[in-house]
Amino acid sequence: MKKIAVVGIPDKWSTETLADAIEQHTGFRLVIDMSKVSLDLSDNSLNYHHDGQKINLCELDGLIIKKISAEYNPNTLDRLELLLIAQSQGVQIFSAPDKIMRLIDRLSCTVTLRKAGLPMPDTIVTENIEEAIEAVQKFSSAVFKPLFSTKARGMVVIEANTSPEHIKAEIEQFQAEHQMMYIQKKVNLPGQDLGLVFLGGQYLGTYARVNQSGTWNTTINSGGRYASFTPSEEIIQIAQKAQDLFAMDFTTVDIAETDDGPIVFEVSAFGGFQGALDGIGIKAAELYADYVLKKIG
Repeated sequence: MKKIAVVGIPDKWSTETLADAIEQHTGFRLVIDMSKVSLDLSDNSLNYHHDGQKINLCELDGLIIKKISAEYNPNTLDRLELLLIAQSQGVQIFSAPDKIMRLIDRLSCTVTLRKAGLPMPDTIVTENIEEAIEAVQKFSSAVFKPLFSTKARGMVVIEANTSPEHIKAEIEQFQAEHQMMYIQKKVNLPGQDLGLVFLGGQYLGTYARVNQSGTWNTTINSGGRYASFTPSEEIIQIAQKAQDLFAMDFTTVDIAETDDGPIVFEVSAFGGFQGALDGIGIKAAELYADYVLKKIG
């Protein structure tokens, strides 16, 4: 019996669905909450404290990282560092922690995408208040994004059609929590953006996140809904190139159609099971479990 555990958030649908799929194949079920994992460098054991037991993750056959923390933050990177110990001892991890690290930090993902020449929204990254004010004036409407966040959490839209004093005050308020400011020109979306789903580098399909609440973003947290979508070949090729840069085992690429053509927002560190299911009827957890078992052999 192969012992494959799921790193995720206990009782969350995507985590539990993936654990269910693995259990159906192997008879083994374990969901790992990383807040209860400790590393002992005296013997290089990585122990999960669960129901009064200590389970050494380095003795498992595989780990699937569905979610590393409820929200992204620098501590998320620390948790991934711990998992590198298990990987170094032969545990197969999907996706590899070092690959996920490049996507957790929004700036790292952006720099990689731009170096490859992929189309993205106009973006300015700075710690300088005056530069940030100029960015707002240049863009007319700017989205300030935390370097560590998901589902538009912590993002702020700052408009240029107010007084310089008001703009500066809003920027200072944002920078009080985020020293490095990631500033993007607010893109006029056609009421939706897209998630292109990939498993093992192979394109599976596309879902749309459709805005229903009149907010500036389309996230489900802001009232959006999932729908099926058939993208152009150009969009698929752009998404394929984007995900190829990171070699994730499972991911989605967020793309929007604009008047100037498709743009890439990001490549997901974990991918969206719910969007794949509700939008295009793909049972990603089952496909992912099959994929992992074939890889582990």
